[in-house]
Amino acid sequence: HTAINPVQYMDVDGQYRGLDHNIHQADGFVNYTVFSLWDTYRNKLVLLAVLEPEVTADVISSMTDRGEKTGFMPTFFHGDHAAAFITGSYLRGIRRYDVKSAYNLLLRNATVEGGTRPFIKEYVEKGYISDPIVEHPHVETKAKAGVTKTLEYAYDDYALALLAKELGDSVGYWMLMKRTGNYKNMFDPSTKLMRGRLENGEWVKNFNPQYPYYEYMYREANAWQSSFFAPHDTKGLIGLYKSEREFENKLDSLFSIPWNGNYIARNVSSFIGQYCHGNQPDHSFPYLYYFVGKQEKSQVLLNRIMDRFYGMGEHGLALCGMDDAGEMSSWYVCCAMGLYPYSPADDDYLVSVPLFDRVDITLTNGHAFSVLKQGPGTKIRQITLDKRKINGYFVSHKELTQGKELIIRSE
Repeated sequence: HTAINPVQYMDVDGQYRGLDHNIHQADGFVNYTVFSLWDTYRNKLVLLAVLEPEVTADVISSMTDRGEKTGFMPTFFHGDHAAAFITGSYLRGIRRYDVKSAYNLLLRNATVEGGTRPFIKEYVEKGYISDPIVEHPHVETKAKAGVTKTLEYAYDDYALALLAKELGDSVGYWMLMKRTGNYKNMFDPSTKLMRGRLENGEWVKNFNPQYPYYEYMYREANAWQSSFFAPHDTKGLIGLYKSEREFENKLDSLFSIPWNGNYIARNVSSFIGQYCHGNQPDHSFPYLYYFVGKQEKSQVLLNRIMDRFYGMGEHGLALCGMDDAGEMSSWYVCCAMGLYPYSPADDDYLVSVPLFDRVDITLTNGHAFSVLKQGPGTKIRQITLDKRKINGYFVSHKELTQGKELIIRSE
């Protein structure tokens, strides 16, 4: 399932039909389509970068080629997550494409109204994207998904800032970094959740944090499934609470408040409390306990999700929701081998207790690396890479892919 998309889209001579219905030529790269970036940037495209870096380079070339024809880097559905995908790939050493062209297109996305970031002008001017007054909102209410857009744009800005720094654009770097904290503008201190704002800055009045929306305040989610997304600044997110303990208690509520069975929304399914594993927005949330010193609580959740929501059904791999171009499957693969791209734009992985005693990954550069589990427990006691003790829980892509052995000891 992880390898179904993106798909090659061209004839043997490199010709393909473009969005303008004309015939185009792919020169120097294999043309791909079906990027599904809102989903796949989270883990699937990182997994692709590890296993198939040449394919990853072709995918980026395909996106850049399309962007050069339209004036903007293409995105998918919501957010601007080509930034995280391209930056993360670049930092992982994948560079067989025109990175300057890709960067310039992404910079247009981040600054020019009318492109692939709707309401970017409001986001830049106010630091958030508002939603309208709706007296009786429902699941299908048409609006701006202002909370989700603000949170995602803040992360996309961070991702692009990393690339700006790599390419020596200090002006672009600081401009983007100033916007990475915009997610905080959606935090409502009275509810300790991310909440919609009106154009005048007031909070949306009709606020039910458990009710799911498709695009009113949130995109295919409710407040609980949206309020903990700041993978670039998780410490800053925690700092919005009075203490780490208060943040931990809020996470406990996320995973324990029962889902209201009367709230039915497409794609919003497979719950642990308010947490929804059947859709993508909160897929990194089980890892949040790491940041308050409770790694073992994250591991209990990861084990529960792998055991409860995945299985071999009579029709093949039984998934708990929409696989969305392989993201749901890739979440499992990453979690099962104990390496998750918590912030896909960064070139490191958050280590957890793997499902398997040993995982061997053969790389296209001729190297291979192994992940070994020692101990049956959920609490990690020690992580070593090539016999060197790792401080914390993150391991870098560069070190890992040099052919070293990662050992995770738990009890």
